[in-house]
This record gives sequence, structure tokens and C-alpha cells, in this order.
Amino acid sequence: MRKRKYYLYLTAEERQYIFNVLLAYRNKLIAQSRYTDAVDEIIIKFAK
Repeated sequence: MRKRKYYLYLTAEERQYIFNVLLAYRNKLIAQSRYTDAVDEIIIKFAK
């Protein structure tokens, strides 16, 4: 069975807000010396 794909249609402001939140969360994880792999993957997918 194939996974369903979901698409989000966002405005430029919404995209910028989500990107900033992801970067802030990534920085928080780095400060705590935790892995950022999952957040990095989301940022890469979000940038496409």
C-alpha cells in the first residue's frame, strides 16, 4: 500500500514563519547537544 502524500499551500509570510520556527528549534537542539537530523530533513524538504 502506498503512503498518501499531503501538500500544503502557504503564503510567503507563512513559509517564512515556519522556516524561522524550524531554525529556532534546530538552534535549541544544538544548544542542548542533541541530534538535529530530523529537523534538518524537514528544513530540506520544506525548502524544495
